[in-house]
Amino acid sequence: MLGLGAGAAAAVGLAGCGTGSHSSSEGSHQAGGSGDSGKPSPSGSSKAPAKPIGDGSTSYTGKQPHQPDAPVPLEPGQTPPQFVVFSWDGAGEVGNGLFPRFLDLAQEHGAHMTFFLSGLYLLPESKKRLYDPPNNPRGASDIGYLTDEHIKATLKNVHRAWLDGHEIGTHFNGHFCGGGGSVGNWTSAQWRSEIDQAKSFVKEWRTNSGWTDLPSLPFDYDKELVGGRTPCLLGQDKLLPTARELGWRYDASSPGGRQVWPVKKDGIWDLPLQQIPFPGHSFEVLSMDYNILANQSVNSTKAPAHNYPGWREQATNSYISGFKRAYETNRAPFFIGNHFEEWNGGIYMDAVENVLKHIAREKEKGEDIRLVSFRQFTDWLDVQKPEVLAKLRTVEVGQRPAGGWNAFLKDTSAASSTPTGNAA
Repeated sequence: MLGLGAGAAAAVGLAGCGTGSHSSSEGSHQAGGSGDSGKPSPSGSSKAPAKPIGDGSTSYTGKQPHQPDAPVPLEPGQTPPQFVVFSWDGAGEVGNGLFPRFLDLAQEHGAHMTFFLSGLYLLPESKKRLYDPPNNPRGASDIGYLTDEHIKATLKNVHRAWLDGHEIGTHFNGHFCGGGGSVGNWTSAQWRSEIDQAKSFVKEWRTNSGWTDLPSLPFDYDKELVGGRTPCLLGQDKLLPTARELGWRYDASSPGGRQVWPVKKDGIWDLPLQQIPFPGHSFEVLSMDYNILANQSVNSTKAPAHNYPGWREQATNSYISGFKRAYETNRAPFFIGNHFEEWNGGIYMDAVENVLKHIAREKEKGEDIRLVSFRQFTDWLDVQKPEVLAKLRTVEVGQRPAGGWNAFLKDTSAASSTPTGNAA
């Protein structure tokens, strides 16, 4: 289930895990211009007629709705936007209503998110032997297979999510984090097998389930899938060569990233979870719900309830501190990872909602804050001048650009040597 976060485990906490199980217990916009508000329609309906792909599990419905204007390069002297990406590992709806809760919240505030779908969440348990995980027995999984009812609910919410403008990435399949079968030990060829299977479970859910009365997913997953996050943030080094061969554009699996502007690894944007302030402590914590939980309740998902109010406030303030530090200093993108879980009374879901609302209020003041998916952020990165991005990377965590943004990005010819301002 668990993996080490960045740095010492005692200082940063434990990396995230899967989402959803039979019991829903442990284990289990604007990226461009300012034209489209990004708010999805209440109906979430597709305008284009669906053209079935394969067995009809997926379909081509035209360009994804509710996308922002095409991104443009930063102008000389322009202040960078503050990007914020909320992402969800697993993305299974297991009857707790969390998937639609956050779709509604995103719709209300014009936000886009990334949903890292676990392929097994669309595979009925009766067909589990179709899954052949690397270095593990056929049909094995460290996260629970969903009930048929929950698979149908997941399909419904993934369908809506894409039509609302969100990204559907992958969290792969069996979520193996420990022992010899851990994803941390997989070869590049084994990652290719895992990805191929994850895609097949999405592209062939109709054949595998026999359900012909449900609508197809409204996207071509071969084209939609351009990034993912590995279980427990393990195995990125062997994943990246395969991801590059598949044409992926980013990976969100690095543990312990700092709040600075990103770089590419093996030709792919490296967009990690980040170390953020942890109120009341001298160390920082990874920007994911489970990592905060690990430091609050020593991995217990059902700690005594009297702790919940204080922990909810601490989690909320940790995320807000991470956002504020980036927004008021180097404008590095801020990444938050979550699971659709009710750990410790659901306090981490409440914290995420509180933070999204806080950021949305700042955005409503007219500030250039963009609540986007990883794919939309990658779209923006890809049109920026390399020398501009290089200069942005010289501004360290908690530092402001020397002379202010207007002066700092007016001339990017000395990108590698321009000093930054004092710490905030």
